[in-house]
Amino acid sequence: MTRDQRIEWLETALSEQIVILDGGMGTMIQGAGLGESDYRGTRFADYPSDLKGNNDLLTLTQPDLIASIHRQYIEAGASIIETNTFNANTPSMADYAMESLVAELNHEAARLARGVADSFDRPVLVAGVLGPTNRTCSISPDVNDPGARNITFMQLVETYMQATRSLLEGGADLILVETIFDTLNAKAALYAIDEVARATGIQIRIMISGTITDASGRTLSGQTTEAFWFSVRHAKPLSIGLNCALGPKELRPFLADLSRIADTHVSAHPNAGLPNQFGEYDLEAAEMAEIVAEYATSGLVNIIGGCCGTTPEHIRQITARVTETAPRRLPTHPPVMRLSGLEPFIADDTTGFINVGERTNVTGSAQFKRLILEGQFDEALSVARQQVENGAQIIDINMDEGMLDSKSAMVTFLNLIASEPDISRVPVMIDSSKWDILEAGMQCVQGKGIINSISLKEGEAQFIAQAQKIRQFGFAVVVMAFDEDGQADTQARKREICARSYSLLTETVGFPAEDIIFDPNVFAVATGIEEHDNYALDFIAACHDIKAACPDVSISGGISNVSFSFRGNNAVREAMHSVFLYHAIQNGLSMGIVNAGQLAIYEDIEPTLKTLVEDVILNRRSDATERLVDAAPKYNVGKAEVDDTVAEWRATPVQERLAYALIKGIDSFVVEDTEEARLEATRPLDVIEGPLMDGMNTVGDLFGAGKMFLPQVVKSARVMKKAVAHLIPYIEEEKAAAGDTSGEHGVIIMATVKGDVHDIGKNIVGVVLQCNNFKVIDLGVMVPAQTILEAAREHKADIIGLSGLITPSLDEMVTVASEMERQGFSCPLLIGGATTSPAHTSVKIDPAYSGPVIYVKDASRAVGVASKLLSDERATFHAQIVTEHDAKRAAHAGKTPKKLIDIESANAKRADLTFDDQTIVVPKVLGRAVLNDYPLDALLDTIDWMPFFNAWEFSGKFPDILNDPRKGPEARKLFDDAQAMLDQLIDEKWLRADAAFGCFPAVSEGNSILILDPDDTSQVLHRTHWLRQQRPMPDGQPQLCLADFIAPADSGRIDYIGAFAVTTGHGIDAPVAQFEADHDDYSAILLKALADRFAESFAEHLHRRVRTEFWGYAPDETLPNEALIREQYRGIRPAPGYPACPDHREKETLWKLLDVEAATGISLTESLAMWPTASVSGFYFAHPDARYFTLGTIGRDQLKTYSALRQEPEADNARWLAPILG
Repeated sequence: MTRDQRIEWLETALSEQIVILDGGMGTMIQGAGLGESDYRGTRFADYPSDLKGNNDLLTLTQPDLIASIHRQYIEAGASIIETNTFNANTPSMADYAMESLVAELNHEAARLARGVADSFDRPVLVAGVLGPTNRTCSISPDVNDPGARNITFMQLVETYMQATRSLLEGGADLILVETIFDTLNAKAALYAIDEVARATGIQIRIMISGTITDASGRTLSGQTTEAFWFSVRHAKPLSIGLNCALGPKELRPFLADLSRIADTHVSAHPNAGLPNQFGEYDLEAAEMAEIVAEYATSGLVNIIGGCCGTTPEHIRQITARVTETAPRRLPTHPPVMRLSGLEPFIADDTTGFINVGERTNVTGSAQFKRLILEGQFDEALSVARQQVENGAQIIDINMDEGMLDSKSAMVTFLNLIASEPDISRVPVMIDSSKWDILEAGMQCVQGKGIINSISLKEGEAQFIAQAQKIRQFGFAVVVMAFDEDGQADTQARKREICARSYSLLTETVGFPAEDIIFDPNVFAVATGIEEHDNYALDFIAACHDIKAACPDVSISGGISNVSFSFRGNNAVREAMHSVFLYHAIQNGLSMGIVNAGQLAIYEDIEPTLKTLVEDVILNRRSDATERLVDAAPKYNVGKAEVDDTVAEWRATPVQERLAYALIKGIDSFVVEDTEEARLEATRPLDVIEGPLMDGMNTVGDLFGAGKMFLPQVVKSARVMKKAVAHLIPYIEEEKAAAGDTSGEHGVIIMATVKGDVHDIGKNIVGVVLQCNNFKVIDLGVMVPAQTILEAAREHKADIIGLSGLITPSLDEMVTVASEMERQGFSCPLLIGGATTSPAHTSVKIDPAYSGPVIYVKDASRAVGVASKLLSDERATFHAQIVTEHDAKRAAHAGKTPKKLIDIESANAKRADLTFDDQTIVVPKVLGRAVLNDYPLDALLDTIDWMPFFNAWEFSGKFPDILNDPRKGPEARKLFDDAQAMLDQLIDEKWLRADAAFGCFPAVSEGNSILILDPDDTSQVLHRTHWLRQQRPMPDGQPQLCLADFIAPADSGRIDYIGAFAVTTGHGIDAPVAQFEADHDDYSAILLKALADRFAESFAEHLHRRVRTEFWGYAPDETLPNEALIREQYRGIRPAPGYPACPDHREKETLWKLLDVEAATGISLTESLAMWPTASVSGFYFAHPDARYFTLGTIGRDQLKTYSALRQEPEADNARWLAPILG
């Protein structure tokens, strides 16, 4: 077979079977027990330095041994063998003074492997190995000089080109860049391969394999798996994979991540476990094959082999276990810009406007320029750090200064950034007007960044050549609207130049459209020159034109340019930036170079100033410049600061004071009282085991007896935490190992599962458990399964507790349970959260795990359950749990399936509603609107207080609960605390309220709603899809679907739909962090609960304004809050994920429609939970007969039609709709 035929065979095989790679070459060489003379052979007998350990040299001195190893791996099942060239490069061979042998070593290793491969009567491919070398391009060899490097990118390119040419000439079919611990080294190898391919005309197929060095999930140079893939994806490899450093068990979570994101084949060749204390690998072949077989059955891999410690026997057993398993199917991903620093950055529809930090630019920041000119690079790094901390998602770096060696400064600064993870976690934009600086910069960055910029200024030939180089380096590119005739300064010129550039890049260069960013030139306005008056408006209009003409591109600009005429007046400049951004983003501006710490909020701009600025930006009047110039001086004002005070409390004897403080939850003097008790005690531990535990036991008893309520328990925990925190240093001084846990009942790991951000209930349960002497380790929110299990091992957890609020969390809990089973856990698993239930726990979660699985409804039950699980009677309790699960499963299985009517019949029974001038009201305001920093005090009168009390496990009705003879006193105290915190958080602006909403033309088509363009109703902005009830409705009632409430397209009427997203969660992190640092869980939970109430209140308040003002279909409505809570108004606001529309994915439509993240900062997790947590979103329906309903169970026939409407696989929809799928 020829090389081309072998590659064709491989590409076909990868779609049909799992292809086997060989195992450890070094392991087999080590097993041969060679001595110095064996390494030398005859040829190097008199070589002046020691050669033992130079395994690559054995290709020349012991070719029969190397050939035998290749043969054994092929006989074991390998269809790809690797050349013995891991160190056959100049830096590595320099250790033996054998640099001159690099070409020969690679050529002969490939020739030797080719000969063995061709001796078999089946296709066997040779992968020419390029190892990582013994140098690193991203890490300094000198701890005192983080910018130092002991090799350059181009030095690596040179040796990798030499090796690649020789490998191909020797007979290699593929090139394998493996064991990548520094991605920049790998990018040099990929660059070199591309250079050889261009020179020889050979299409070189590449395999890439990185190395995750430890359980942190990062390479040695700091990148996550996803960031690593984005950095090398430009090479279009045949496969991407992971190898070395970790055993198969430890590698799995990172391999799963790679498998999810990579749109090419995935390989894995792990070590045979982790090395023991003698550096040997103990994982036997059968055991490793067992673990690796699960990779295959889980659909994670296309290519599998082994690395350190693996032998032909390992490969033989792996082959036997995986050859009959179908290979991983390649996923498809939408064309969006994917960048990386140490962490990935995806510029998709949920990202919103992208802030590119501008202050690391010597042309835009006097401070940064001074620091660089004076060589104060450490201080200059703080500028970059500040940009990232202030929200910059990308940092722009520019060193173009006449008094500076700009190229050297750029290289130095980029090298220094690489050693600062808090900066280098984000992608960089290398900004220069000089090509040599851009090229030098690209050689310093391991991630996928952006080059700013190139243009057609010097003609097409140079433009194409530079674009090809940028693609070789793996960067995205900013293209200026600049051609041979100069900069584009009109709307038409901007569109024309960008369209021409797009055609050259995508059709001639092969540049991915999603990696192209057009900068249509932001020019200064209000200069006093009439020709400049339309500059901003031309830019804004061009954004729309370019997006239409150039699919999938992004648009950027240097935002501060627009206000240059007002330099020195920051207030006016910030207002101009905000107004300009507001209008440009609506027209397609994707990103901008801005000072991330200095952006005015559009809605916050003083109304007169906003009008003056908009007149200038939008060129609305001929005297706009003069009016703004006249008014500008009065807008430079300062800001006041607020002080606060604390109350004091004091009591008498210390033992009684501590007990009283614990029971009453008074923490004002707990540190002083604890210190006094410590001085009186023999040992500091005595204070914990004496008065503090006595007090907490009393608290636990009172709570268990229903004589103490949850808010009191949380306050008691606050006192206890502060006391223990004071004592811990003294206990550690005594070297009393874990003294604060000596009397603990057990260790409990708690987490809100991956994709979910809700934590109030979990936090309350954790506090109650701590009050009852359990050690609780709270991992927070959005915690991946593997992180939970690793923490459980690390802390020797007795119990794991999972929480979740949104329905996708139910599936994630099953995943965690399955992983616990797979990894051999036996500790109990507690399940809780709003969407969980006893039935789901028994039917879905318990079967996935053989250990105890228990549903816990609320905090009051948690202590009893945890105590029983760890008591002497735990076996009896577990048996009882098993019996209960069996009974629930039997009951579930024995249930007569809910009768459902077929979807065609259900569709025929849609609601028969009237659509006329009375039921359809044209909104007064069409399109999207934004309310930023909305006054919180305006939301007070629409707060629904009962859910607040429910969160604290008070039942009843508000305000009656305040006068309840048993609960009333504590409920009133809680309410008073809430009122006091409300006053403080409003006065001190702890929280910020933001909203995006809008009304849009719409029609329905069957069970779909088409949202139309307000400016042209013939254009569909978004097509949404909804589900219909299939449970038979009694008495001829309709089978409802939300689409029923919108006029059908064939009615000839245009109807309307609204949408909204509100949040009151921004700003909450700082006060919550301070409360938690002060061990004040009570105040932290209280604030989170209030933020949730404010969010719901904002949704209610905004809906009222929409009904009465913005849409205006109920202008005379004057309902009190009690009526609003009972929903006694016209219209509904159903939320995705709730009973009428349980599919969370319609949030994605809502986010696109309103550009929610850019407007409000609310983002969506991968499970489509909203972040911040205190957020609410939904759709507005205004038909008089629109009402809330519960969808209930749906049939597989509707799943099929729904999947067809969404143009998605049924399996994907089944996963999202699992809770309602019959």
